[in-house]
Amino acid sequence: MTRTALVTGASRGIGRAIALRLARDGFAIGVGYAGQAGKAAEVVDEITAAGGRAVALRADVAQSSDVERMFSEAEQALGPVTAVVNSAGVLKMVPMAACTDADFAALMAINVTGAFNVLRAAANRLPDGGRIVSISTTVVATAMPNYGPYAASKAAVDLFTRVLANEMRGRNITVNAVAPGATATDLFFEGKTQELVDRLAKASPLERLAVPEDIAGVVAFLLGPDGGWVNGQILRANGGVA
Repeated sequence: MTRTALVTGASRGIGRAIALRLARDGFAIGVGYAGQAGKAAEVVDEITAAGGRAVALRADVAQSSDVERMFSEAEQALGPVTAVVNSAGVLKMVPMAACTDADFAALMAINVTGAFNVLRAAANRLPDGGRIVSISTTVVATAMPNYGPYAASKAAVDLFTRVLANEMRGRNITVNAVAPGATATDLFFEGKTQELVDRLAKASPLERLAVPEDIAGVVAFLLGPDGGWVNGQILRANGGVA
């Protein structure tokens, strides 16, 4: 059976790196995106130029109808979706005392409601033997200042992951999350001083920022032939940050 992976948030950053890596590993790729149509098209072009199969799929993951349509379009274009990577997310650093209702609502809409919509659709539509991976964050564990609402939204993703893994009993579907540390993406650099970037880069014993390909490699392992016995886990891909 052809392996097809639907990757949300795949137009840039970690999601883009995941889509490209999985394509190299032989997956047909549904490139999920929200507003970056041009960037999504670039990912599709890069995959197809290398001999792979890919299609761009626009969806607001906070809308369940969009998510269902995205799955249907992926199935129509590429065949049954056998793996889902729930990578769409937003990040806003803000102290809890200064977080507005709009800030909080935006984070929860994409990171919690969006994740739930994608995971629910995956649970209903993946064939037995499928794989599901969500992108979480290490700050759930480190509780760094200014990350409260964001970390809370990703804590929900961690819990969804563990519960869904148990709910998939009997179907041979694994459900895991990858929790990156500081990773060099546009989303990460936005709003940060160079001093903070340097400090975060030195936080791990490896003394560097991750690059998106580091995270993509962990996801590829979980979706690959050697990842089948890992289930219900939150893998902290953070270079050793405690």
